[in-house]
Amino acid sequence: MTTSKSMPAIAHKPVIVVKIGGSMVDCLSEDFYKSLALLSEYYHCVVVHGGGPAITSLLQALKIEGEFYNGLRKTTPETLEVVKMTLGGTVSAQVTSALEKHSVSALGLKGCDGQLLQASFVDQEKLGLVGNIEQVNTALIHQLLVTGYLPVIAPLAVTENGQTVNVNADVAAAAVADALQAEKLLFVTDVPGILNGETMIERITPNEIHQLIDTEVIYGGMIPKVNSAIDALSEKLKEVLIVSGEQSLLKDGMIKGTTIYHEVTEGAVR
Repeated sequence: MTTSKSMPAIAHKPVIVVKIGGSMVDCLSEDFYKSLALLSEYYHCVVVHGGGPAITSLLQALKIEGEFYNGLRKTTPETLEVVKMTLGGTVSAQVTSALEKHSVSALGLKGCDGQLLQASFVDQEKLGLVGNIEQVNTALIHQLLVTGYLPVIAPLAVTENGQTVNVNADVAAAAVADALQAEKLLFVTDVPGILNGETMIERITPNEIHQLIDTEVIYGGMIPKVNSAIDALSEKLKEVLIVSGEQSLLKDGMIKGTTIYHEVTEGAVR
């Protein structure tokens, strides 16, 4: 269960959390960054990023053999040092410097800094130093937002015993969005949204997504993306969008992409 420390209201602007996958960091276009800069004038924006490919590349360069459990990389102490260097260093600097070029005051943070993201172990024996978010220090994020900074958060967290752990970026972004009571969470991908043939679906419910998976309209690499988006929905976070990082986020002043939302029927959310 993700909770948050007491948080003051953020004045004037609603919050949007933007999750950038590690595979997308090198693919983000100038138009994407320009539109994110424009979006930050109307919303308090928070970025959460991954860094899987960069981590894998550095591990290979250092000849560090990976351990896996059910297809998931085990985070050993040696691997964690590489994860911290990559997420909190190379990838964070790449995203923040690109935002700074577009006149956005971006500040890179590791989730383990200032107990920003607090976590418990998922399964220390099988997965090693991998965590699940238990609490988000929203007061720290709010302080940055109200002073004009755009936080760029690397998905590392700290346990109650002070151990830094690796966290899945989708999980971290959903926890941050939920704790901040964000209006929207954007999953940045290499497609403009969920497609039905050549047509982009503008709005869709989880039930409709499952039907499209069953009929193979949604297939391949899009399945984990939409499942991550569905998992992020909550009572507080009512809309998650699949958007493209290869073009502008905006069209006619609106965020373009596919909006995934809970269907409400007679007071029930499903």
